[in-house]
Amino acid sequence: MPERALLQSMFQAAVAAATPASCIPAFLPRPPKGRTFVVGAGKAAAAMAKALEDVWPGPLQGIVVTRYGHGVPCRQVKVIEAGHPVPDLNGVKAAARMMAMMDGAGKDDLVIALISGGGSALLSLPAGGLLLSDKQAINKALLRCGAPIDEINCVRKHISGIKGGQLAAMAHPARVVSLVISDVPGDDLAAIASGPTVADPTTFADARAVLARYGIDGPQPIVSHLRAALEETPKPGDPRLARSEAHLIASPQRSLLAAADIARKAGITPIILGDALEGEARDVGIVMAGMARHVAVHGQPFPSPCVLISGGETTVTLRGNGKGGRNVEFLLSLAVKLGGQPGIHALAGDTDGIDGAEEAAGAVIAPCSLRRAREAGIDPVASLDNNDAHTFFRMIGDQIVTGPTLTNVNDFRAVLVLPEGVRLS
Repeated sequence: MPERALLQSMFQAAVAAATPASCIPAFLPRPPKGRTFVVGAGKAAAAMAKALEDVWPGPLQGIVVTRYGHGVPCRQVKVIEAGHPVPDLNGVKAAARMMAMMDGAGKDDLVIALISGGGSALLSLPAGGLLLSDKQAINKALLRCGAPIDEINCVRKHISGIKGGQLAAMAHPARVVSLVISDVPGDDLAAIASGPTVADPTTFADARAVLARYGIDGPQPIVSHLRAALEETPKPGDPRLARSEAHLIASPQRSLLAAADIARKAGITPIILGDALEGEARDVGIVMAGMARHVAVHGQPFPSPCVLISGGETTVTLRGNGKGGRNVEFLLSLAVKLGGQPGIHALAGDTDGIDGAEEAAGAVIAPCSLRRAREAGIDPVASLDNNDAHTFFRMIGDQIVTGPTLTNVNDFRAVLVLPEGVRLS
């Protein structure tokens, strides 16, 4: 189907714009007098390390941690794979080794930190007195309650021994240059991977407020640690971060612009609605359906043919037995609300290639999606109520499966609106 092909080409362009090999060379610092250390965490960390090795003029040494299945062979940098979104022991060991390495860095040395989305879970070094099992339990609770990523990361920073600027503080007095691929709304450097090399403006009181807001009252060691508030994370102006700088090398907005260019070349007007849309995935689907229908029926505020493009990170509050997946839940909600509206097609996918816990990036819908599902004996509304959109799209053959893309600039959504009776050729 030409409509599907266009949407998939746009998604591929969005991902390609954030690949480490295309982003890193322009941001590299000059080699130091001393040694060059590499540390990193995130779904793109191994690919970033490989891209760095390919262009760096001198010797390197270091460690990066990435999600299982996202590793890339490197010659000089050790790549460790660990658990995501729930942290595991490999992440603890990787973070501990990074901190030990930074403890030996001197003023003539350079630390290149390769940071990307997913680093919060992968850098899972517990703060003193806490266990990995405590962090796993609080992580699951925060993910399940639907808390936005900035609130989740606020808690993570204050139960960690490495996040919230602590990695850069340990590297002092070495120079620290962070190369960052953003996966968060607004590209807040302190939020990406919980900002291990960036000053943390949040406090223990903020973290306690997050748990109170969602009624999370355990595990008790976490609650006690946050209440004690013994040692805050490094704050803006901390002298240990005076030689630390960060550069955003890829972002959701840049990827949306790349996708928009593909649409424009196909004769479709791209409308970028924003790179930081948040909220419950199903609610965003309802809102987007209303916008698309108005464009289709009234030609306002944008004439068709056009494509509504957006990024950001929605959330899914799990109430059913399904596995969630914010992109597929958005799409199923969109499809149900549209009710088969002619001329409207859509794609939503996570640019890391994995939407939630399922090994699929996302899915596509067309005006015929609901009819095809019902013919196959699948109830779209029941699937949505059960947070089981992955099964829904798998059963009708409309999943988008890319495998790990080795980058991550968050979600990509494109809703294509064509005039009634018009098809792409």
